[in-house]
Amino acid sequence: MPAPSFRRAKWSIAAFFCFLGFQYGTWVSRLPALKTRLDLGAGEVGLLLMACGAGAAASFPLVAVLMRRLGSRRLCLASAVCLVAVLAALSAVPDYPLAIAATCADGVAVGCLNVAMNAQGAALERRYERTAMSRLHATFSAGLLAAALLTSGVTTLTASVPAHFAVAGALLLLLPAVARSGLLTHTEPQAPGEPKRNRRLTRPSWTTLLMGCAMAFGTITEGAMNDWSTLYLKDVVKASATVAPLGIAVVSVMMLLARVFADRWRTRWGDGRVVRTGSAVAAAGLVLALPAGGVVPALLGFACVGLGAAAITPCVYVAAAGHGSDALALVAAMGTTGLLAGPALIGFVASATNLTLGMATVAASALVVTLAATWIPWRGRVPAAAG
Repeated sequence: MPAPSFRRAKWSIAAFFCFLGFQYGTWVSRLPALKTRLDLGAGEVGLLLMACGAGAAASFPLVAVLMRRLGSRRLCLASAVCLVAVLAALSAVPDYPLAIAATCADGVAVGCLNVAMNAQGAALERRYERTAMSRLHATFSAGLLAAALLTSGVTTLTASVPAHFAVAGALLLLLPAVARSGLLTHTEPQAPGEPKRNRRLTRPSWTTLLMGCAMAFGTITEGAMNDWSTLYLKDVVKASATVAPLGIAVVSVMMLLARVFADRWRTRWGDGRVVRTGSAVAAAGLVLALPAGGVVPALLGFACVGLGAAAITPCVYVAAAGHGSDALALVAAMGTTGLLAGPALIGFVASATNLTLGMATVAASALVVTLAATWIPWRGRVPAAAG
């Protein structure tokens, strides 16, 4: 089979990023209905979400083995099928223990697809020597938006979760079916010092641990804003109930826009400079905004976080993929751990002191990314993606 063109491969890989955002957005948007049907409390709903994250974080050994045995192309397709099956299971689970099992399985499948599709994105850049990863990550956000719009449309017609998930599942199956032929069949790069055909997990190198550190603190910086920005605006800045949700909106819009243009920045300045500058901008924005107080400084600080953090994870994924599937799987798992631990860490600091210092923890996390990025051996600049 001839290799697909750059444009065809890019859109095929983007379909899986969109798939992951759409699948996650679909079931999370129906948490209120699942809560009512299973008669759950707020704590039990929190455990459902934690089970999903724990499954993704704990999937590292399995993902590393599957990447070696199946390759990123087949793992993308297998993970997509599993995620549709999980969606069907969540629509019909009769009790809470089975719901926990289903969301844990969802997390494992998410971990597999996350590593496989980022390996595809890195292989795309390596094969065609053109940047594309930031725009691929932007399509994940597009999938989340599409899921929200579908949920809104379906719920105006019926409150049935099985009916909603059946429609979503059918749409999800179309994406890998259409994109399958455009995926890349690639030979993954060999990790430095790793013997050829070695099927065992390799001991992570110092560089891999640095990339994992940058990923973990980058996801803390990125994810914490979704969990705490609204509460900060409401409780500390005393914003109205109408203005408080704008924190999430500002971060999300800036991050989406930045990811659309970040591949051009990577081409012009290189991945290392983009990560160092972006994380420094995120830290500086919050450091200046928090003491100033007020709604406008807070929103400007949050915008700096969205702008600065947008390219961290795409660039780190590309760097990790260059060190083999074991490195990529470990870095992805550390990123998920940061996403899980971040909100709890900020909550702990806020309860011990106050929420302003809790938000300052986000700025400190961004500074850790800046420091880690100075030691990571980034690749050189490559031409930009056309279109």
